[in-house]
Amino acid sequence: MTTTEQPASIPDARSPGVTYQDLLDADTHPVPDVLRLESPRYLGSDDIPKERYTSREWHRREVDQLWSRVWQFACREEHIPESGDYIVYDIAELSYLVVRQTDGTIKSYPNACLHRGRQLKEYDGHCSEIRCPFHGFAWDLSGNLADVPAAWDFPHVDQRPDDFTLPECSVDTWAGFVFINPDPNAASLAEHLGEIVEQFEVWDLGDRYVEAHVSRIIEANWKIAQEAFCEAYHVNATHPQILAYLGDVNSQVDVWDRCSRVITPGGTPSPLLDGEISEQDMLRGMLDVRVDQEAPLTLQEGQTARAVLAAMSRDRWRPAAGDAVDQMSDSEMMDSIDYTIFPNMHPWGAFNRITYRFRPNGDDHRTSIMEVFLLAPFAGDRPPPAKEHKLGVVDPWTDAPELGMLGKVFEQDVFNMTKVQKGLETTRKAGATFSNYQESKIRWLHHLFTEWIGDDVPDTQVSVSRGRS
Repeated sequence: MTTTEQPASIPDARSPGVTYQDLLDADTHPVPDVLRLESPRYLGSDDIPKERYTSREWHRREVDQLWSRVWQFACREEHIPESGDYIVYDIAELSYLVVRQTDGTIKSYPNACLHRGRQLKEYDGHCSEIRCPFHGFAWDLSGNLADVPAAWDFPHVDQRPDDFTLPECSVDTWAGFVFINPDPNAASLAEHLGEIVEQFEVWDLGDRYVEAHVSRIIEANWKIAQEAFCEAYHVNATHPQILAYLGDVNSQVDVWDRCSRVITPGGTPSPLLDGEISEQDMLRGMLDVRVDQEAPLTLQEGQTARAVLAAMSRDRWRPAAGDAVDQMSDSEMMDSIDYTIFPNMHPWGAFNRITYRFRPNGDDHRTSIMEVFLLAPFAGDRPPPAKEHKLGVVDPWTDAPELGMLGKVFEQDVFNMTKVQKGLETTRKAGATFSNYQESKIRWLHHLFTEWIGDDVPDTQVSVSRGRS
């Protein structure tokens, strides 16, 4: 898939006041070139049809035209470190095995027995062969048929060896992530990733470990969940407690052909606030100090909360990352550098640790699975990856203490998602309206959805699950 040419700039699209590049000019450390890149892109002002979130037919198109053909993050390499280690990767109602081979390479197969179609594996694990639990047909790790119980009754299987070799998906890796594409003839992963490969050379996510992995079922379409993390415009209404130290509407939004990003600066107040915010008040807010508590430190004259907290962050990461932290800018220590890889992966730059993944929840287009991976630097041997902490629909993010303060923020985000789904089911307006600049990352996603799936509005169909389209 290739994108069509779009106008390169959006006239007068930025918030009044300090810009992100202004903040970089005041950084106490050298700023990496990747943060000096600017790529605003105008993708039109049309509404996005609500059927993309509510229609059963659109969901079916996603399964057939997107999930069956697109590169997607399946696991980390450390999830399958040894020969015979495997994970089960599910997307919509589709299921795939990702298996470490005896030579250290990785292969992926549709998770289906070639005898009667039974799912081969249900849980992640380790095996010396891939044996179906139903009748016992078995394959070696390379996908070659190895055993047919009562083979005397299946002479026709020997006559059709190609039909009984496990079909392969495309597999490749980047930055410690394992990607699969169900299409064995897909274009390369490098072509799909595009600009992000070079941009992340300064931040080696391959040299990290999975410190935490938390998932939760969301009662909203996967795109609604994803889009909540594609812009900072929502901060003023959804996270008002962080306005004193987060430059929400002076975020920088960059869109390239193959990836996009939103950089939201910390240690600077929201331009939406009236009045002045002191550096000390910003520091108190970022340290989550209650109004009845003393701050653990007092800024001296001339110090800024942004620079002081960046220095504290360097000290925090020094035991794991070593002296490399001294080469990191204040921005890399303080700012949210949120990239998106189409269609559903959000790796963050620098030491933010966050990577999001958003998937449909099985065959239900009105619920989804949101996952948070925290990728942390380490010293010495790589620690084992954290086990997935699965939260249910009603379980709050704060039930996952490994997320720290992020749990409270995610809880505020989820509060909106179900209401957006319900509102889009109810509204008489034909679609959702997005801004030209601050929400251009969402427009970029839908621009690509249109290329992959089409732009016509699906016909109304009866939903089996809820009796409406």
